[in-house]
Amino acid sequence: MAKILVADDEVDLETLIKQKFRKQIRDQKYEFVFAMNGKEAIAKLQEHTDISMVLSDINMPEMDGLTLLTHLTDSNPLMKTVMVSAYGDMDNIRTAMNRGAFDFVCKPVNFEDLELTIEKTMKHVAQLNETLLAIKENNILRMYVDENVLKFMGSREFGESIMVNETMEATTVFIDICGFTAITEAEPADTVVRLLNKYFDVMVKEILAQKGHVDKFIGDAVMAVFRGNFHLDRAIDACLSVRAHIAKLPKEENDVSFMPQVAIGINSGELISGNIGSGNLRRLDYTVIGDVVNTAARLQSAAKAGQILISQEAYEKVKESFNCNPIGEVSLKNKVKPVMIYEVVD
Repeated sequence: MAKILVADDEVDLETLIKQKFRKQIRDQKYEFVFAMNGKEAIAKLQEHTDISMVLSDINMPEMDGLTLLTHLTDSNPLMKTVMVSAYGDMDNIRTAMNRGAFDFVCKPVNFEDLELTIEKTMKHVAQLNETLLAIKENNILRMYVDENVLKFMGSREFGESIMVNETMEATTVFIDICGFTAITEAEPADTVVRLLNKYFDVMVKEILAQKGHVDKFIGDAVMAVFRGNFHLDRAIDACLSVRAHIAKLPKEENDVSFMPQVAIGINSGELISGNIGSGNLRRLDYTVIGDVVNTAARLQSAAKAGQILISQEAYEKVKESFNCNPIGEVSLKNKVKPVMIYEVVD
């Protein structure tokens, strides 16, 4: 749901907006916050830190819209402002655009035009956030994160968020291509890289389809993390799809005798997310660590070709949603006691 701040001293504008956008408000597409002037708008922004767009009149008491605009562009570059001006007031419109306004609408307000303008603005804001998220998740850029790069990426708030360390509930997945080491020893480098990238493309597609995040590629394996609602279920669905699609790949041609299969380990629980690495080398990897991650890796090592292994705790959470077979207790590295594991069938 997009949150929009409306700053205007006309008391009836709030009623009109609530009437004209009642369907979007009811469907939780938009939420509107109202202020009578620029000073009150700043207070509302401090109260509602998730506001994505500001619709501001130019002429207001205490603090006008142009002055408010200077505060907005400095405080949050990702938030976009649409100015409201009397028709033909080009001097103010030009000033607003020069100060960073995204667009403007004229009074009296045409609500059809306003709706289109809001949709366009919110689409632009969403694209900005997606771009910044993609940058954040790009492994190459993350290796060179420093203060100058963070400033370039947008804002102080974004820089702080990318450096944050936190504890979260999530699911970690390790997917290994079985027997691929033999290919690396027998085939030319170009063939090895081509095949590996081909298999990784299949895996990544299914991981992203279930809203997972590819944390890193480790040799011929993929580490992925799933967060949010039903993260364990989505992770298992992704792994089932990966296994099925890899199994359907045709046998390689050009005398490369290899039929790919995957061995998968999945574990779910509390883990730590943060920038791990060396500040001196400016090589930081935004990743997850903890016993949950380590156990997922151990489960993958214990899995045979075509197997998807989960822990006892994970099984208890998903046993009503997926068919699983007990494997038995196995000894995992760095685990004092044997661990009961299950294989996900479908």
